[in-house]
Parts: sequence; C-alpha cells; structure tokens
Amino acid sequence: MRSSVILAALLATIAMGPPAVAQPQAPPPAQVQPAPGQIPGPYGAPIELTAAKAVIERAQVEARRLNLLMAFAISDPAGDLVAFARMDGVQTASVQIAQDKARAAARFRRPTRYWAEAIANGRPQLITLDGVVGSEGGIPVVDAQGRVIGAIGVSGGTGEQDAAVATVALRPR
Repeated sequence: MRSSVILAALLATIAMGPPAVAQPQAPPPAQVQPAPGQIPGPYGAPIELTAAKAVIERAQVEARRLNLLMAFAISDPAGDLVAFARMDGVQTASVQIAQDKARAAARFRRPTRYWAEAIANGRPQLITLDGVVGSEGGIPVVDAQGRVIGAIGVSGGTGEQDAAVATVALRPR
C-alpha cells in the first residue's frame, strides 16, 4: 500500500508539471530614435491608385504652371511603382530618375533632399548606399497617422524645381 501511495503522489506531481520559476521581467523597450531626416514609425498601407493618380494630376498642373516638362512617379512603401505619368517632350532620362526618387524616398522614409544636402556637405560616401538618390524631388507620402504610405518622385527640372512641384502635389485639396 505504501508503494501505491508513493506512486500516486509521484504521478500527481508529474501531472502538475514542473514547478513555476519566476522569470526575470524584460525591461520595457526603449524608444527607438529615427535616423536623421527619417520619418519615424511603421509603414502604413500602400497608397491607393486613385489617390496616386490625384497626386500626379496636381503635379502636372503645377509643372504646366511653371512651364516645365516633367515625369512623375508614385511608389508604395516598398518603393514599387503604383502610378506614373510623363509629359509630352520630357527628357527620356527623367522617366527613370522620377521612379528612382520615389523609391528612395519611400524606402528610406525621408525626402531625397536629405541625401543631396548630406552629400553636398561633405559626405560623398553616402552615394555608395544602394538606392540613394542625391537630388531633390523625392518626397514620402504620409497618411493622417504619420505613416509612410508611398512616395512621389518628380524629374525634369532642377532638383529644387522637382521638389517644389512634388511639394505642391502633396498638399491636400
């Protein structure tokens, strides 16, 4: 009988599992600081095609107002093309440059102006980073919660003109 009581106690102990051991509490996560010039936080859902087309239309209106021939690209947060338009007569190189600016602005979550200024201020090694575009005209598109949902890339004028057109295109109407 004594062995059956011991066996029953042993089986009950095994059924209960190992004793609870206090686990050390992990410290709360530190606030992560964004890189210089970077928009903080997670990416949002990609910009919708209708919204992308509306941004391009506003960019075209501004380019016409300034008498500029330009190309316009809208990317999703990963930098993949959502919408594209080019004005008749724009230089062929602007087609790819606009797409590259949108991709860089989305992926790095900062305007391409950041790279242009950093390179001009003595950091030419930045051009070795894959996807960096050292010219103004790429600007992230941000939703109401501050999340990057895509980017616009504009090419055809000077970097400053490209950025000005992109900025006007992103203003809510």
